[in-house]
Amino acid sequence: MVVTACAKVEETGEIEWGKVSAVLFDMDGVLCNSENPSRKAAVDVFAEMGVQCTEEDFDPFTGMGEAYFLAGVAAVKGVKEFDTESAKKRFFEIYLDKYAKPNSGIGFPGALELITQCKNKGLKVAVASSADRVKVDANLAAAGLPTSLFDAIMSADAFENLKPAPDIFLAASKILDVSPEECIVIEDAVAGVQAANAATMRCIAVTTTLTEEALKAVGPSFIRNDIGSISLDDILSGGSGGYSL
Repeated sequence: MVVTACAKVEETGEIEWGKVSAVLFDMDGVLCNSENPSRKAAVDVFAEMGVQCTEEDFDPFTGMGEAYFLAGVAAVKGVKEFDTESAKKRFFEIYLDKYAKPNSGIGFPGALELITQCKNKGLKVAVASSADRVKVDANLAAAGLPTSLFDAIMSADAFENLKPAPDIFLAASKILDVSPEECIVIEDAVAGVQAANAATMRCIAVTTTLTEEALKAVGPSFIRNDIGSISLDDILSGGSGGYSL
């Protein structure tokens, strides 16, 4: 049995969700429908090197930042003298040119509405992404989500240890001046759920990138289809029967 962070079981046997003061949104696969475009751009990077890859080759490295995303597949494919920084630079060039454009449809329906509801309720909101800031800014702009919406934006550039390490989430909670136990994380990747658990934060997972079975294995608080399926009640009280151990 997997027990997620912040579960409080009362004598009645009912589960108390606890206080919520902030919501930390992952970007790729949560706010933005950008996981598949990212894989396509990465396939193009390797194709320019003469290395044939499929989008599925990148699945095990999803949510861990572009450097590991690319270097992980390079290692599996046995690419000699792989230059991670050069590959990452080319990845961003391709990605921003092809996919992160206004009116690209990259934003998930319901994202703006949920962020607005959280803010109206007095919750602090942040982006906490393993992507570099150049990609975060481009994606948010393409999705019609102004950076001014957020109380903090955390990106990979400032961190040595990315998800599944908890560093990004813990830094976000510190900047927001909210204890980790009062933060809710919304994630789509195994590494992201693991990072939330390591940070002792509750985590709502969405099945936009991985299957429900794959996400259940790492113990999110509960699972929804996508950000448009997450209600303010889910965030504030764990939803109706949504909280699971």
